[in-house]
Amino acid sequence: MTDRYQTLLPRPGSATAATGTYELTAGTGVVETPGTAGMSQVVRELLTSLRLPLPTVAQAGATGAAGAVTLHLEPTSGTAESYRLRVHERGVDIVVATVDGLVNALHTLRQLLPDDTWRAAPRAGTRWVVGCGEVTDAPALTWRGAMLDVARHFFPKRTLLRYVDLLAMHRYNRLHLHLTDDQGWRIESRRHPKVHRVGSHRPATQLGRDRKAGRDDGTPHGGYYTLDDLAEIHAYAQERGVTLVPEIDLPGHSSALLAARPELGVGEHRVLTGWGISGGVLKPLPATVEFVAELLDELLEAVPTPYVHLGGDECVITDWASDPEVSAYQEELGLAAPIDLHGHFLRALGSHLKRRGARMVVWDEAFVTGGLLDDSIVMAWRGDSVARRAAGAGYDVVRTPVYPTYLNYDQSDLPEEPMSQGGPITLPEVAAFEPVPADWSPAERSRVLGLQFQAWTEYIASERHLDYLMFPRASVLADVAWNGRSSTAAGADGAARTGGTGPLEAHLDRLTAAGVEYRPADGPHPWQGGGTGDRRRQSGSTMAAEIELHERISEHGDVGTASTRST
Repeated sequence: MTDRYQTLLPRPGSATAATGTYELTAGTGVVETPGTAGMSQVVRELLTSLRLPLPTVAQAGATGAAGAVTLHLEPTSGTAESYRLRVHERGVDIVVATVDGLVNALHTLRQLLPDDTWRAAPRAGTRWVVGCGEVTDAPALTWRGAMLDVARHFFPKRTLLRYVDLLAMHRYNRLHLHLTDDQGWRIESRRHPKVHRVGSHRPATQLGRDRKAGRDDGTPHGGYYTLDDLAEIHAYAQERGVTLVPEIDLPGHSSALLAARPELGVGEHRVLTGWGISGGVLKPLPATVEFVAELLDELLEAVPTPYVHLGGDECVITDWASDPEVSAYQEELGLAAPIDLHGHFLRALGSHLKRRGARMVVWDEAFVTGGLLDDSIVMAWRGDSVARRAAGAGYDVVRTPVYPTYLNYDQSDLPEEPMSQGGPITLPEVAAFEPVPADWSPAERSRVLGLQFQAWTEYIASERHLDYLMFPRASVLADVAWNGRSSTAAGADGAARTGGTGPLEAHLDRLTAAGVEYRPADGPHPWQGGGTGDRRRQSGSTMAAEIELHERISEHGDVGTASTRST
């Protein structure tokens, strides 16, 4: 049979095939050795597609001669996510330090099984035969994330649950949800219901990339997640080794919130229908901090996560300088300039999160502006230099550069590509990413928690389009994240094709079984292309120009003093 140990993705630390096979059947049980009580339920949950009972048994052979999946706990055997998986002719042995390691081991086992394990129901006659062998594995990076913008375009709960499954399949362990922006507020508030009743919908959506053209579709768009929805998504993700990182973007990008609570800003605001940077900025006052803290408390009660993202990006501070109340508060604090209120505001909210047991995560503008808590996590999206400066200043950093982690950009320069943010960012370029640069100092390198890919959804309105833009680039980046270095999983030319034998080529068959509508190697299917209408590809600045722009503006913390544009 095919050596599936060489097709695993992400590629494990070591994987060796042996002679023989083992078949999981209705007689296969799960043995819990000391310290693993309750872990058999994780096995049943993650192997539910096998349609096997997998009962907990006292010892191998207790249900007959079918063997067993035997779980072993060795707390000092490795890191929290490490595992050893051995398949032999009498069963499967899994050795882990924590349940997170078990989750990773089970996803590796699924990749070793027939691809039908990724289907909702297996095809008739499928036998769950796995080749004998051994895998020893552990991730190089602790933060392997995916950001999904549900503010620009709302995606229903069922889509997020499916997305969690796809992330877990690739060993991503963070789902960063961008829940608020100028174009929509997606979180229920029971204390302040007007926030979601007003902020969760807009009357129309911009058509094309040119906001100045003033064209929209005339169709209302909206939606929000109840706190119960978010609690469900959080629990579902936790069971699959994925931590939810909710984001409330502030003090900028707040038009949707200000449409509901105008007293928190300057002037009148509405939920925006177009893209770009706006003047929807919260006043950095104690009353605003108190109000936002109440929203955060509601969120953390539903989602007790260790990380909350507070944005801090693209803040236009013009209104702060002209507002008497803000100016008086600045003078009271003895701050030299209005921009200093940015750091003061985020520090106050970060302190509130810290009291609730959560760390604040921010975009890199907040680092450049200054005033952050020492334990803040910086997502450096504007290039390598700002990431290095943040690491050198002692902050933990998640690598999120536009190039090559913004997967909402084109995948090629083919004219038939659908409209996107710009680009292109090709599969080989994603594979070549070095998340921990070799020329950084050891101290700087130690501050890199990991990496994260982004899906900004200005031009992603459907789950099908999301699939197309994310995969297979996210599959290759998962290999980069797991191993902490550039990937060769896509082969020499990076053009993986179904039916091949390389890790990514074999992985495409898994994606097909899972129903993922990924981009083929030679370009979009006819129904995936942009056509000649509003979804057609529209040229913008070159990727080189984008990189130069972001490096240049990364010297600034706000866009009230820098020439820039939204990404």
